[in-house]
Amino acid sequence: MIKRVGEPPRQDVSYTLRHGVYAILPHRNGLLVTMQHDPGPELQLPGGGIDPGESPLQALYREVMEETGWTIATPRRLGAFRRFVFMPEYDLWAEKLCTIYTATPVRPICAPTEPGHTPLTISAESAITELGNAGDRMFVTQWLANQRR
Repeated sequence: MIKRVGEPPRQDVSYTLRHGVYAILPHRNGLLVTMQHDPGPELQLPGGGIDPGESPLQALYREVMEETGWTIATPRRLGAFRRFVFMPEYDLWAEKLCTIYTATPVRPICAPTEPGHTPLTISAESAITELGNAGDRMFVTQWLANQRR
């Protein structure tokens, strides 16, 4: 069973299932994350939805590039969570099935190609409290605990 994080589903809403992939990217003694500016500023793990015909790994490489401008290598799946949210940019209530990976940022090759994103490197400890959703914070907490072993 995949753990639900965040608000429980509303009974008066019909949700659309959306699969997404997101990456914990260790970089310079911290984590490479993205600040999404719209609809409001929010720190996030880079990632997003899987397009039709795309594999999860293809989507991960594409989404990290779009939101950070970085290429990545050696992705490794850590797990998944689901959350029920309203996505204002799509005017959609979604059940988001979020798969989390860790990967190595290789190098920046361009500015983010997705409007409204700024790449930042923050400490893992800051990510645990500052990332915008509980699922991302949960996986970074677990990842950091494993790094300290």
